[in-house]
Amino acid sequence: MIEICRDHAANVKRWTDGQMVLRWCAAGMVEAAKQFRRVNGFLHLPALRKALDAHIAKTVTPSCDTDAAAA
Repeated sequence: MIEICRDHAANVKRWTDGQMVLRWCAAGMVEAAKQFRRVNGFLHLPALRKALDAHIAKTVTPSCDTDAAAA
């Protein structure tokens, strides 16, 4: 993506301000996004997230923020 942004902005000879830089960088990112591919198994990501949350909830101990635990 960075290389495509760099190539896209290479034609600019005179940068006027920071906003112009951001616009050209965003335009390069839009061009780069056309070449991105989906991650294999992306449909299974919600199930993975649910399984990871369940695993973390089971293995991580809760914090001791109550007054009874402090005493």
